[in-house]
Amino acid sequence: MSSLRRYAEEYLTIRRALGFKLVGEGYLLASFVTFVEQNGVGIITTELTVTWTRLAIDAGPVYLAKRMRAVRPFARYLHTIDPKNEVPPVDLFPCQKYRPTPHIYTDDEIVALMSAARELAPPLRAATLETIIGLLAATGMRIGEALALDCSDVDWDEGLFTVRNSKYGKSREVLLHPSTVEALKRYANQRDQLTRPWDPSFFVWIRGTRPKYRRVLQAFSELRSRVFAEDTSCQPRIHDLRHTFAVNTLLSWYRDGGDVASRTPLLSTYLGHVDPAATYWYLSAVPELLGLAAQRLELVLEGQS
Repeated sequence: MSSLRRYAEEYLTIRRALGFKLVGEGYLLASFVTFVEQNGVGIITTELTVTWTRLAIDAGPVYLAKRMRAVRPFARYLHTIDPKNEVPPVDLFPCQKYRPTPHIYTDDEIVALMSAARELAPPLRAATLETIIGLLAATGMRIGEALALDCSDVDWDEGLFTVRNSKYGKSREVLLHPSTVEALKRYANQRDQLTRPWDPSFFVWIRGTRPKYRRVLQAFSELRSRVFAEDTSCQPRIHDLRHTFAVNTLLSWYRDGGDVASRTPLLSTYLGHVDPAATYWYLSAVPELLGLAAQRLELVLEGQS
């Protein structure tokens, strides 16, 4: 193992110990280290970093900036060990943080996705994907959190899941609606009839092992092509189920006239947001929410006049 690769592993270990997942960044950094090694260089230079970043042919500015962001902190870490390592300037491949506007699913669209999943083969794959979609829609969990659930994380008596070591290393309890609990029980019974699980995972794939994130996304893409076939411009993500849950919760609070500001931290905790600002982002992302918030503000201002 080269010294550069060893330093990369040490850097990732330190960052992850602080709570950062760095999954995609880890892959990018490994690619960068391989590129540097192939060029016979033992240190990081700005020229090499730029060349590697541009290897992503036809990539947009967002992805190029992401590649550069994966390397720059590592270069800064190495610079403290050996000043010969260059730290690429921050004005290289600049890009403002981009968050795509979420697709807010209708109830009919969610039902259609689950119905399409039911038609997949083999039966275990169909049952697993259908239940995952239903769980994400009912709880707003992250897809990674759902796939990481173990059978021991389920408390049937209390009707909740324990999400362990999620984003930023946080854990939390997710309360479930009784109808969701019943749906999960049906899945567990069907799962155990169809296969002998080889993993402690609650959700299992075709061979009784924990579903791979990539496989689930591929299956969801297949469902999306069926449900949204007539609208080729509509490319909703599985993560948009989480956005849908958050938006619908906020919408219900505005409509019932309750104090949204005092309730929002509760939603942030339930969703696993570290900062309530991440929850408030939905106000600007969804026009209907922004409109209701504006109406509420107008009423407040009228009362003060």
